[in-house]
Amino acid sequence: MNLQAPEKILNYVAGSFREPIEGQWLDNVNPATGEVYSQTPASTAADVDFAVGAAQAAFLKWSTMGEEARFKILNRIAELIDQNLDALALAETNDNGKPLWLSKKVDIPRASSNFRFFATGLMHLSTESHQTTGQAINYTLRQPLGVVACISPWNLPLYLFTWKIAPALAAGNCVVAKPSEVTPMSAYLLSIICKEAGLPDGVLNILHGDGPGCGSAMVAHPDIKAISFTGSTRAGKEIAAVAAPMFKKISLELGGKNPNIIFADCDWDKAMRTTLQSSFANQGQICLCGSRMLIEESIYEKFKAEFLERAARLTVGDPLEESTRQGAVVSHMHFEKVMNAIRTAREEGGTILLGGDAIKLEGRCANGYFIAPTVIEGLGPECRTNMEEIFGPVVTLQPFKTEAEALQLANASDYGLSATIWTQDLTRAHRMAADVHSGIIWVNCWLLRDLRTPFGGFKNSGVGKEGGWEALRFFTEAKNVCIEL
Repeated sequence: MNLQAPEKILNYVAGSFREPIEGQWLDNVNPATGEVYSQTPASTAADVDFAVGAAQAAFLKWSTMGEEARFKILNRIAELIDQNLDALALAETNDNGKPLWLSKKVDIPRASSNFRFFATGLMHLSTESHQTTGQAINYTLRQPLGVVACISPWNLPLYLFTWKIAPALAAGNCVVAKPSEVTPMSAYLLSIICKEAGLPDGVLNILHGDGPGCGSAMVAHPDIKAISFTGSTRAGKEIAAVAAPMFKKISLELGGKNPNIIFADCDWDKAMRTTLQSSFANQGQICLCGSRMLIEESIYEKFKAEFLERAARLTVGDPLEESTRQGAVVSHMHFEKVMNAIRTAREEGGTILLGGDAIKLEGRCANGYFIAPTVIEGLGPECRTNMEEIFGPVVTLQPFKTEAEALQLANASDYGLSATIWTQDLTRAHRMAADVHSGIIWVNCWLLRDLRTPFGGFKNSGVGKEGGWEALRFFTEAKNVCIEL
């Protein structure tokens, strides 16, 4: 198979590659160069309706196919992703702006892992039985929902697209999926892989388009039984408002404003290295990045000085260069959003210790969307900079004196996705982990993921959990059967 990025991306519906029904297209821009390099469909409700029909037609065959047969197809998709690592990674970098080495190391390997994990998981999914002594036996059936929608974001395009699709397919559902219109290319290439792997026609349908034109139609479609969405809290509220009255199942993985809590007894070198990574990985465009650094007062000045020195050495450059540590942010619109957030920080009285400016490169990336790693101090917990998700290479520093103050600062946000705690005191680690209002807590590490664990946040960071059995349960309906003895 020779995967290549085309000049015109096509929808994948009913096993065929199709232009959008209404013939409308969107520009696909390489953020490192600022240039349009392909066209992607601007799908509408007509495309959604056609895709849902194709999925319904395929559902009986797929849902009744034996687990081992489904496993073989999904595992074959994983194998083909691995075999096409270089092509997929290049597509991801050209679409997203992240360094190519990062796409090869993280994004594409994780996409194949998602398929492999859930392909294996479906072979081991078990249900419960309960004996009512002398009266009855109750047992639980878990059955696929039917047609489900998966809507994924632009920051980890194939990584998060497959994180939703794989468990939905493994559970026996048929899927109508929409990648972000900002980063559509790797999803298009995945459709070619699925065709090659022998996935039956109509089981997975991939539509390209924006939220108002395509995503909204998916959410509102009466024959779509569940919505799995990752994206902004604003969009999540809109989805919930439509889906809830229709009694659809919804899983919403939304924004984050994650605290990175650093105590004086931390493992200094490890905390410094990992905090630099958790601050600026993928240009800060990961929902799990630690954008609020809370540092114990006794080490605040020392930590700040070394962190600034290390952050200043991060190379911002062409994503195709091996030496680049920071690539472009994903789009001109997002570039403006991040730069406006930095202006807001200045207006609120924050001190820009590092960065704060756009970076102009030479050569092919002269018109790209690059922002210097930015570190800000002097702002309290209630300011917009420390409350609103920026989703860029921007972090704030705040000192704390006591564990209680650290906990208060950590929980000040309306978000509650993840938190990182740095301490060698095991008792303190357990205490803080229990009391921080976040769905994911890392102690002395960051982004160390076990796909068996539940993934999701508290408060404005979303509803529901993904990962492991949580995902397979979400994409199935539980049915109790009671048989009298």
